[in-house]
Amino acid sequence: MRRFLALIAIPLLACMVLAGCGGSSKSTASSSSSASAGSSPGANTAVTATGAFDKTPKVTIPKAKPGTGLTVKTLIQGSGTTLTKSDALAANFVLYFWQGTSSTLKASTFGTNPTVIGGTMLPGLESALIGKKVGSRILAVIPPAQGYGTSGNSQLGITGSTTLVFVIDVLKSYSDTAGATGAQVSTGGGSLPTVSAKSGTAPTLIFPSSSPPSALVTKTLVKGSGPKVAKGDYVIAQYVGYIWRTKKVFGSSWSSGSPFGFVIGASPEQVIPGWDKGLVGQTAGSRVMLAIPPAQGYGSSGASQAGIKGNDTLVFVVDIIDTIHHG
Repeated sequence: MRRFLALIAIPLLACMVLAGCGGSSKSTASSSSSASAGSSPGANTAVTATGAFDKTPKVTIPKAKPGTGLTVKTLIQGSGTTLTKSDALAANFVLYFWQGTSSTLKASTFGTNPTVIGGTMLPGLESALIGKKVGSRILAVIPPAQGYGTSGNSQLGITGSTTLVFVIDVLKSYSDTAGATGAQVSTGGGSLPTVSAKSGTAPTLIFPSSSPPSALVTKTLVKGSGPKVAKGDYVIAQYVGYIWRTKKVFGSSWSSGSPFGFVIGASPEQVIPGWDKGLVGQTAGSRVMLAIPPAQGYGSSGASQAGIKGNDTLVFVVDIIDTIHHG
């Protein structure tokens, strides 16, 4: 399923370590669509989804060819903040591929953990989500022209004629400049890098002349007042990552335009071991520095695409924006 998350958001850098909430109320569904020339009349507008917010929806797609226009319906109207282009959002979704007169469920996050949607989105999804409110359920029928175009995406099994059908429950939203909100307790230093930061921007590090630590070091820089991170939680975070050897940044969510999310302690793991071990027990709203030796980073193989060698120690400064606990 995880490969289908790329359909919603394309996190440019999250692969290197791999969204205010409002209530919901039922309302008459509002919709928008464009002409479906050359296809079954009204086929897209006939797509429906029923069920309660944050519960798996029952989706009905007609046995007809999809139309060529984008169709968006607000099935449940939320009362939270309005989504803007600069927001990321935590959401649950189901995704269907509609090809010819048949449709197939391809992914669902309901019953597991949500995902963060932000950064670079498919044109049809951006049109469907921007301006909607947190707490809403959105149905989006996205034709190829506003999805992956005539080329499709062979890696994802999408052809040039695949229409995408999403039902998305918007749980929370986060600004692209969201960061730690707690009280500063340290700037690091000594045998560790010294950290400085301005609000809404990536922290910067100044490295000591000493060698890196040989074991994992966790240093709380800002202490948040939110809930503690526990194994199995879905964590929304910002990060910047440095290579101790080069003293240069190799990855940053701040520059990708969106926070990102992951399950802490997942199996298979969704982040490098140093994150799984170093962030458990920290609190939402905190900023944490992690000095991670190779064995708890990318191992002896390193990550050549990021310039990381097999003996490189990495330093991350992670802002824990939020945690979502399911179950």
